[in-house]
Amino acid sequence: MDNTIIEASHVSKLYGLNKKDAVKLMNEGLEKNEVYKKTGVTVALWDVSFKVKQGEIFAIIGLSGSGKSTLVRCFNQLLKPSSGKILYKEKEIEKFNKKELLEFRRNKISMVFQNFGLMSHKNVIDNVAYGLEVRGMNKEERHKKASEMTSLVGLEGWEYKPISSLSGGMNQRVGLARALANDPEILLMDEPFSALDPLVRKDMQFELLSLQRKLEKTVIFITHDINEAFKLGDTVAIMRDGKIIQIDTPENMSTNPADDYVRKFIDSADKTKVLSVKNIMITPSCLVRENDSVKIAIREMQHNSVSSAYAVDSKMRYKGIVTIDDAINANKENTKVSDLIKKGPITANEDTHISDILPIAAETKYPIAITDEEGILKGIVTKTSVLSSLVE
Repeated sequence: MDNTIIEASHVSKLYGLNKKDAVKLMNEGLEKNEVYKKTGVTVALWDVSFKVKQGEIFAIIGLSGSGKSTLVRCFNQLLKPSSGKILYKEKEIEKFNKKELLEFRRNKISMVFQNFGLMSHKNVIDNVAYGLEVRGMNKEERHKKASEMTSLVGLEGWEYKPISSLSGGMNQRVGLARALANDPEILLMDEPFSALDPLVRKDMQFELLSLQRKLEKTVIFITHDINEAFKLGDTVAIMRDGKIIQIDTPENMSTNPADDYVRKFIDSADKTKVLSVKNIMITPSCLVRENDSVKIAIREMQHNSVSSAYAVDSKMRYKGIVTIDDAINANKENTKVSDLIKKGPITANEDTHISDILPIAAETKYPIAITDEEGILKGIVTKTSVLSSLVE
């Protein structure tokens, strides 16, 4: 089932008089800078296509001038594409009449700006309630709704404070609450946290993810920060010179960049917060059954030139670790593997981010066992592979 809520289909946006000549040159494969020199036309967007699923955070990243802010303004028709279509639930937005477009902007889509866009002569609650006021909602009702949103973004008790008394992070929370007050299906966020200091920015990123879990809105998030895109985005699109270069999950993009531009772009990303343990997981070379004799365990460890073995039951459920020292000492007593098992480090999810197991890897003497929810051993992660991921 296709759960696409909004879509860009072959969207281009050009500024200038000689658009036909510019289009011809772009179709011939010239770059936007060459087209500008020859025609005076700026190609802000060129043949951009992608779909956004309902309930996902779709992050768009690019350097200044890549077209990302132009693109996001096409979604609510603040800018109209020169060609191509923006579709909302398979309906072309540009074909909406005035009433339909007004309904779409008031009730279906909201925007959060980088500079907050707050009104200094209104207090917090009236800023949050502004969209509801425009819709004609009475004061008591809109203040009730605005209070709920203010509380939701962590500003309870600040409802009647002047905007001038708020910090940058609090201002952005007001902007977010205002966007949410209309209960839109889609949130457009154009570099909303870029003006904030790093600590406040992290707080707001966490706040957005927390709100997303509660409200399940569809978010189109614009940023120039690769770590922010990878942290927030379920799907990430990288733009360059008005074009989409790659669309993928953060993990797939990190492991399979489309070209050298993408590879260089993401080199600065903290890959431990993007890659999961399955990317560095290996098959254990030495496995023993819990009912095996100690002699078998010793032979397996000697054969594989390792000093520990991973013990499993008959259904491959992980039981723990057996060391060569314990096995040699117990061999005289004719014991079984099950009598020697130690509980080694374990992570019960191969999708766990590498950053989440760094503390375990730093302390443990043994590789970390990776299991599924039923306890079945999927592989192991060594300390070396974890620590080397920090410098790759």
